[in-house]
Amino acid sequence: MQADLGLDIAKAKFDAALLLGEKFKTKVFSNDAAGWAALSAWLAAQSVTTLRVCLEATGTYGLAVATYLHDQGHQVSIVNPAQIKAFAATLLSRNKTDRADARLIARFSALHQPAPWQPPPREIRLLQALVRRLEALQQMLQQEQNRLDSADPAVATTIVRHLEFLRADIAAVRQQIRDHIDQHPDLRRKQALLDSIPGIGQATIAQLLAFISTRSFTSARQVAAFVGLSPQLRQSGSSVHGKTRISKTGRANLRKALYMPALVAWRHNPVISAFCQRLADAGKPKMVIAVAAMRKLLHIAYGVLKSGQPFNPNLT
Repeated sequence: MQADLGLDIAKAKFDAALLLGEKFKTKVFSNDAAGWAALSAWLAAQSVTTLRVCLEATGTYGLAVATYLHDQGHQVSIVNPAQIKAFAATLLSRNKTDRADARLIARFSALHQPAPWQPPPREIRLLQALVRRLEALQQMLQQEQNRLDSADPAVATTIVRHLEFLRADIAAVRQQIRDHIDQHPDLRRKQALLDSIPGIGQATIAQLLAFISTRSFTSARQVAAFVGLSPQLRQSGSSVHGKTRISKTGRANLRKALYMPALVAWRHNPVISAFCQRLADAGKPKMVIAVAAMRKLLHIAYGVLKSGQPFNPNLT
């Protein structure tokens, strides 16, 4: 029997809604190895022969169960939460509970049959974990630095100690990332390709390797949309003429990682420098030019990864 399984994921548990024809069966499981095994046993008891699993891309909490179900031989799809939200609007859905959300995701899967998801290779998953850990440590460092700026002397000493600890941890994770890339020939080769692009540094290279390099994009526009750098028009009829903005529906930390490199490339990368000058001559604001430079830099990164050839300004 064909069935669609919608999962609404939380840190400690997840709600599962199994759509069999027009009927639902629902259950809650712990989000750990025991819960995944219990889910498999529950599915086996439903006499399901073909299963499509769908969940939202809402962070790291769902990746482990998605990988587990993929390894069990099920088709797994991870979709943008905005798609589920828009689907709920088409159904005039009023309820907002974990159980209702799981049912909604199962209905979306049955109707739209989203593209299958493939878990990244083990070395990419580890790189992603290291990059995310580095981001978390850097965020904690900034928070503690902000506290120190206005801290009472009675607590300033402990904050300073914590800052020293965080800086040491950040240095250690950065070294782990360098060592990890160096230990894998494919990552090392792609790192060299990205390093040939003027403006891109090691921190941005790690982000691109972790979240871009193994995905099966078919165009630079798809990459820009994934990162959230594609233009979003707001025009309708004769009355709505909103400003065009970037979509911001992708990975925010990757956009952040591209900002400073884009400013550097604006000055030192001949392709992006000429591109930015054309926009400036057309009267575009500096921030608009900076965002366009980010998108152009991302396009170039995609190009060198896809072609396997270092950056060549004459071919861009």
